Amino acid sequence: MPAAPITTPGTLPAGSSTSRRLGRFELRQLLGKSSRTMVWLAHDPAAGADRYLTLPRRQPTDAAALEAWLRGARHAARLSHPQLLPIVDVGVEERWPFLAGPALAGLTLEAHLAGGELPSPAQAAQWLCDVLQGLAFVHEAGLAHGDVGGYSVLIDPQGRALLLPGADASASQAAAAGGSALAVDPDALRSQRDAGARDLQACGLLLHRLLAGQPALDEADPPTALARLDREIVRLGWTTPQPVPDALRAIANRATEREPQRRYLGARSLQRALQGWLDAQAAGGDGVLGLLLDRLHSVGHLPALPGLLARVSTVVAMEQQRIDEMAELIIQDPALAFELLRQVNAAQFAAHAAGGVTTVRRAVQLFGVQGLRPVANGLRPWPGALSASNADALAASMREARVAAHVARTLCPADMDGEEAFLLALLQSLGSLLVRYHFPEEAEQIHRLVEPESGGARGMSEAAAACAVIGVELDALAMAVARHWGFDETVLHAMRRVSLEAPVRAPDHRADTLRLLASAAVEAAAAMASREARGGGGAAALARVSQRYARALVLGQNELLNAVQQAQRSVDAALRPLDAAA
Repeated sequence: MPAAPITTPGTLPAGSSTSRRLGRFELRQLLGKSSRTMVWLAHDPAAGADRYLTLPRRQPTDAAALEAWLRGARHAARLSHPQLLPIVDVGVEERWPFLAGPALAGLTLEAHLAGGELPSPAQAAQWLCDVLQGLAFVHEAGLAHGDVGGYSVLIDPQGRALLLPGADASASQAAAAGGSALAVDPDALRSQRDAGARDLQACGLLLHRLLAGQPALDEADPPTALARLDREIVRLGWTTPQPVPDALRAIANRATEREPQRRYLGARSLQRALQGWLDAQAAGGDGVLGLLLDRLHSVGHLPALPGLLARVSTVVAMEQQRIDEMAELIIQDPALAFELLRQVNAAQFAAHAAGGVTTVRRAVQLFGVQGLRPVANGLRPWPGALSASNADALAASMREARVAAHVARTLCPADMDGEEAFLLALLQSLGSLLVRYHFPEEAEQIHRLVEPESGGARGMSEAAAACAVIGVELDALAMAVARHWGFDETVLHAMRRVSLEAPVRAPDHRADTLRLLASAAVEAAAAMASREARGGGGAAALARVSQRYARALVLGQNELLNAVQQAQRSVDAALRPLDAAA
């Protein structure tokens, strides 16, 4: 069997003979070790086959400890998953407990790295995705691995990663594994959660090593590095052997985060972030759309605000009124406005408007007032598929997006279309709204990273937080969906927010002016919804926004404050009569 070259075979288990035997096993090669675990390639004469043996570095101290270790190991042996090496035997030889798995073709990850060739960032992310799928299955079974490292990961001939059994966690999980459903030991459950969290941090250290080309903290022993992770900062350096994309860098840095509240919540959270990044890379940045397509078809894009039927009936009854009044009522509901624009920008309407339809007024003219009913019938009523608490969070996000839209229209110059500015501000909020509706848990993680608890570490930018959670920026997510809806490149450009890390430059053309107006409005609405504003610092937060855009948009602080206050009043009053009727 191919295996890693071993220069220092290490100490053989106590009681083994000079012929390198452990009971019935013929020990052939030490594949890897840490301060907690060792993995051997061995031959089992009884089975007539080679085995991977996973053993602890120290023997259990007494019979009770040995029995606890074996009880947890037998529980682990019942697990079956494509990314887990199956366990075919659990036993004791010469007072050493072991887990045995089939010796499959392939090399350990340690052997790959020993060869001096680093994987590409995409390959590293894929290997970690494989490992995390298996690890999540282990955690959901009430166990932990206990020693994730390069020696406990096997790369098969197809290039997929399999997680070898862990010998260290079995004893610590035995109480939880052996207990009944009616007698759960809180200490055992707490130990299980802590062990699972350490597994996740170990995966972060492994990803860091694959991208950086060297171990984090210059510590070759993962358990030792893990012990230092709570008191030392681990960040991926800017001088890596291969360029690391910013989104993947954010994921890797969050996976080794020192602050507990900013870490990933579980193996599946980290796996989804890496998979989202891989999907985006595979399709030139639009692969993330694949994460949404199934849900877009099953539960709709966004749920309509309460009172939808009353609003549609009112619009239909206004046939003799001005089209502007109809459009004003429609755009108060983001879901209805987006759905109308999505349908009107479909292929059959492309010939009617070069560059696409970007206003509700034009959409109503093309569809006709009576065509509004079938559009509305395709929307899910509020709150769609959300629970009550998640619906409240989406409602708050929708209110913030609508405030931004009103601000953009108020600030829009007289020679430009105010409704277009309104809708572009809504579209700049589309990414956060979609994540709030379709992935509420991930949305809450992003929110906690952007705005940590009082006294916590400084918050991340929304772009960095989104990359760390779902593997792609919210702007990229929104543009992928908007492109899927049929919007043209001019609209897609205007949908991208101005980076908070970059200075604001004067606009070069009309579409750029609208983009800056929408960005300023979105930032102003976010500032007024922030913890700082809720604590009485709203004026200071808004002042920073007006200073950023003062020269590019000739925007004064009082002008922005008045626009925000007017927008808040308009949003709160716009749907009140119809909501009450509904």
